[in-house]
Amino acid sequence: MTASGDTPGADQPPPKGAQPPPSDAPGGDGGITGTGDGTLLDTLRVAVVMLDTSGRVLLWSPLAEEVLGWAGEHIVGRRVGGLFGPGEQTLGSRPPPRPVPSAGQAEQILGELLRGGRWSGILSLRHRDGHTVQVEARASLLVDGDGRPFVLASMVETSRLRTLEHDLAALDSLFDSSPLGVAMFDSELRYVRVNDALARMNGVPAADHIGRRVADVMGVKSAESLAALQRDVLLTGRPVIDLVSPAPVGKGHRSLSYHRLVDRAGRVLGISATVIDVTERVEAAAKAERARRRLALLNDVGSRLAGQLDVRRNAEELAAVLVPTFCDYSGVDLHYQLAEGGELPVAPYTDSTPMRQTGVGAISWSPDVVRMIRPGQAVSHDRKSPFGHVLATGQPKLFGSREDLTNAAFPDDPKVRATLAVGIESMLVLPLRAHGVVLGLLIVGRTGAREAFDQEDVALGMELADRAGAALDNARLYVREREGALMLQRALLPRYTPAAPGVDVAYRYVPGSSAAEVGGDWFDVLPLAGGRVAFVVGDVMGHGLPAAATMGRLRTAVRTLAGLDMAPDELLRRVSELGDDLAQNQAEGWMATAVYAVYDPSTRRCAIAQAGHPPPVLVQPDSGSGGCEARLLDDLPPGVPLGVGGVRFETTELDVPDGTVLVLYTDGLVESRYHDIGTGLERLRSTLCRPLDSLEDACDDLLATMEPGREPDDVALLMARLGTLPRGSTAAWSFPAEASAVRLARRRVRDALAEWGLAELTDVTVLLVSELVTNSLRYAHGPIGVRMVRGGSLLVEVSDPLPDPPRERETTEEDEGGRGLQLVAGASRRWGTRHGPLGKTVWFELALP
Repeated sequence: MTASGDTPGADQPPPKGAQPPPSDAPGGDGGITGTGDGTLLDTLRVAVVMLDTSGRVLLWSPLAEEVLGWAGEHIVGRRVGGLFGPGEQTLGSRPPPRPVPSAGQAEQILGELLRGGRWSGILSLRHRDGHTVQVEARASLLVDGDGRPFVLASMVETSRLRTLEHDLAALDSLFDSSPLGVAMFDSELRYVRVNDALARMNGVPAADHIGRRVADVMGVKSAESLAALQRDVLLTGRPVIDLVSPAPVGKGHRSLSYHRLVDRAGRVLGISATVIDVTERVEAAAKAERARRRLALLNDVGSRLAGQLDVRRNAEELAAVLVPTFCDYSGVDLHYQLAEGGELPVAPYTDSTPMRQTGVGAISWSPDVVRMIRPGQAVSHDRKSPFGHVLATGQPKLFGSREDLTNAAFPDDPKVRATLAVGIESMLVLPLRAHGVVLGLLIVGRTGAREAFDQEDVALGMELADRAGAALDNARLYVREREGALMLQRALLPRYTPAAPGVDVAYRYVPGSSAAEVGGDWFDVLPLAGGRVAFVVGDVMGHGLPAAATMGRLRTAVRTLAGLDMAPDELLRRVSELGDDLAQNQAEGWMATAVYAVYDPSTRRCAIAQAGHPPPVLVQPDSGSGGCEARLLDDLPPGVPLGVGGVRFETTELDVPDGTVLVLYTDGLVESRYHDIGTGLERLRSTLCRPLDSLEDACDDLLATMEPGREPDDVALLMARLGTLPRGSTAAWSFPAEASAVRLARRRVRDALAEWGLAELTDVTVLLVSELVTNSLRYAHGPIGVRMVRGGSLLVEVSDPLPDPPRERETTEEDEGGRGLQLVAGASRRWGTRHGPLGKTVWFELALP
């Protein structure tokens, strides 16, 4: 390549003092190393060329070689005119540059340069491989130390320069027009650039930021934490993204993000900051959180009140759950009738209407607080006071400040003085309503440490008060129904157990907890003929008045059938067959479990039948250890519940030693939500293995074993110590079915009554025995038994092998017989018949003199 065909000669040395640029100088050569590696100059690739005044190349830098492809040995000494070629002389949006001559007009550029001392413009130069390279050039006329002029020119590819200019323009546009606050800090954490958005946020002009730190702009107090955060980002390089903090000026919140600035050589230049005004976002989040807390409070109050079906406990839970979530102090004042579980108040509230502070809550219990709110104290509210106004109108009252409290009260009102003494400066008085009737007041207060109540709190408070009012009314209705059911149930249960010879009885009945309805558990002790005693324990499935009513019918049926002296299995069968007649609602049907036992103290035999009931327990004396042994009778036929039908019941007879204790109970004693029934049965058995000093103490010990978390079910417990009749209180004979049996029976009865000191009963007893024995001789063909028992009355039994019971019939004056049973019925206190395994028994009782 040549400009004019000349070659450099010895008379054209480089200017004196002109040396090639050092390797680390900007734009020197392309091999920049050291601290300058990867800088902005590497991106631009500034090429340097030195010319004499005739246009001959004196120095050609390595970057010029990279840009145009010509090596220095090929171009030094030649004129540059041959490098010019056609090219565009525009620069994007820049003003059009002046025209640049073609390759033949290079002298014009030198002439202009010699006249003006400098020149700049865009050139189209020819690359060694033939394509055109467009560069932006700057040239200056210089003089060396000997006074000789030379030209020093630098050039940059326009493509690289335009890219950089576009990037800088985009950055400037984003920086200046962004609605976000943007700032850059140097390595000393001083502002080096701030956009107008951040200047407005800080309330300080942008120019006043430059060269200052955050503490200088915002104040030390608000900038301490930010300065520490900036130092951490600068030292560690860990960015901080979306850190929300209060605004340093005025109210509001900001989101801060910090990143460390590093150049291409890895040198830390400082940090950048992006600031966003997130006041609306924070307020929306706070509003949503406040709504969430309100919903959580409503849910908490609802769940706490739903689990309480007692008016007093409801009021206590309401006052307690509001502190400290909603207020600092709370009180529930109820009409005295409602506080005692009575009816809804119907008369208007007056100055003398008694009320009771049923529930209270406080964050602390100082003497002033105790004077202000005290659980259980009687209170009354003047009609002209704000409290009386709320009671009369059913509308809430808001006291938003201490002045409101003072202005609304009477002078020297002790309630207001106590309120102000504990620091309450905001109060809500809310009506507790149900069915349009004001039941009382819910009074809540906040101290000065919290925000005062506002209208949103009034709306929330009314929602709480309305829910509480409905819960209080439900509790009142439940208590009334439960008391009625309990009254009915207690009326149906035996008030006392009859005394039976040889048998001691103790019992307990425990209603379900206040959170459950009354159940259908019952027990009974029934005296039977012949000194025998029947024990029954049952449980009607279900709760409430229907279960109690069914229990009453069932108990009546059992007592009636027991009077017929049936076997236990037969009695249960008859009761089960009554079916829908015993049910409260025939559409729903009914079911009940029961166990029925009959004990004969004269033979020490116990007959038991079950209808799906938990197994009885026999506690027998242990002669070897001197203690006792509790045996669970789980091997007895369990049967099915009454009302199921289709399954037969079975009677099991047991011989029981003297002093054995029979324990009958309902499932509420042994069931638990935490363990299966087997665990409860084993606990029952182990408790009964302890020495039984008395049946009453044993009943209390068993009830004490019930777990607090058990199902809230009723418990019926019956314990009977089974003994024998006192010595000498029974007499029994057996006679052959012969005519002499009547005479022998009369003699034995007369002798026994004389021995017992009951001579006054001799005539009537001998007459009735004669009639019954004669009746047996007439129809039976086997031995005839006569037995007498002296206890609370005189019991006489006559038995024979004939299974058919005798029948009482009407007689006339012409009839010679048939009056025996009429005599028995007329002369005895009561009489009856019963079936046995070997025949029948006719019995009667006579009152002792």
